[in-house]
Amino acid sequence: MDLSPPQLIALLALQYALILGVARMSGWAAARLGQPEVVGMMVGGVLLGPSALGQLAPEAQAWLFPSESLPILGLIAQVGVGLYLFAAGLDFDTGLIRQRARAAAAISLAGIAVPFLAAWPTARAIGDTPGLFGPGVTEPMRILFLGAAIAITAFPMLVWIVRERGLERTAMGNLAIASGAIDDVLAWCILAGVVSAVSGDPGTLARAIGGAAALGVFAAFLGRRTLGCLSQPAERRGRVSAGDGLALALALATFLAFSEWAGLHAVFGGFICGLCLPRGRLSQAAGRRLDPLVGPWLLPVFFTYSGLHTRLDLVLTPEGLALAGLVLGVSILGKGGACWAAARLAGLPPREALGIGALMNARGLMELILLGIGLRAGIVGPLLFSVLVLMAIVTTAMAGPAFDRLGGRRPPKKTLDPC
Repeated sequence: MDLSPPQLIALLALQYALILGVARMSGWAAARLGQPEVVGMMVGGVLLGPSALGQLAPEAQAWLFPSESLPILGLIAQVGVGLYLFAAGLDFDTGLIRQRARAAAAISLAGIAVPFLAAWPTARAIGDTPGLFGPGVTEPMRILFLGAAIAITAFPMLVWIVRERGLERTAMGNLAIASGAIDDVLAWCILAGVVSAVSGDPGTLARAIGGAAALGVFAAFLGRRTLGCLSQPAERRGRVSAGDGLALALALATFLAFSEWAGLHAVFGGFICGLCLPRGRLSQAAGRRLDPLVGPWLLPVFFTYSGLHTRLDLVLTPEGLALAGLVLGVSILGKGGACWAAARLAGLPPREALGIGALMNARGLMELILLGIGLRAGIVGPLLFSVLVLMAIVTTAMAGPAFDRLGGRRPPKKTLDPC
């Protein structure tokens, strides 16, 4: 389909209206079932792709989402995720983590090491199945990619659940967020290594490791001091001006661009920027304005963008269902079980350890990002991609109820308007 600029703009407006409508309805349905709204948004994105709409009305689905519009949807999705993690960084309490640094290190280490150990026999067992991995993907690459897919945490989803339940300023909530952030950075570095090996470009790995180190050093030693120059004028003036907002937007764009260039995805740049911005009038104003905007208005675009590349119909075969059961079992035990055990060994009470294990077991948004990169790089085929997407949805759907039952507290009841 060849679209003129006016036609493309009109189609994007129609897509956006449809995406928001489906996300609102599916989020409302998820909340009625006791799930976080974000789980419904994930399912809504899959429903708009070839797994559901493409099966019921393939011509309409192809007309609604032609290939010309996908790069623009992808850009909106990346910006939305980066902004969401920036808002999450504003709420992150580093003081609570300093008090429990040993526990965070133990949980994050277990959440990386055990999934990779579990990925070794799993990748060897399924590696000879035709079409699961791309041509030229060696056994070590399969193990590393599958290990990263099992080890990764739904960092934005974890943040969403913690904030939705009012735990963002508690030790348990911040401990789970810190452990998830560390695991995801390590998983991204490993993924960069696999992509580098497949593409033959060693610079990909060097940029990922160097970029992660640079962001970590900046956050630890320079962040608050450097970004303090943005917040000090507002504190002296007693109010936030338009110039303050523009300076913050430029700083955030720099973090997002650097994180993307390093191959770590925009989420980490956004989170580090929010984490390092000194608390005060500027951070409070940014949080107030972004919170009601980003989650409901931008994240659904990302879920739809991922859903457009998902083929759950490929899973509905005996071989596909057996593969899905194997991957799901290994993922739950390898990630959630390992993090629970590490939390208990670190001295956390049983309920807190179970709550952290339930939260760390969610894959959601970050898994979808990782899988999209793997699919574009030719590491995985459509069937394994779809199985891992299903695993991401199931583990994310499990996280909220399991957390409420095992280690957390239920969010306050609210009535959602489906319209």
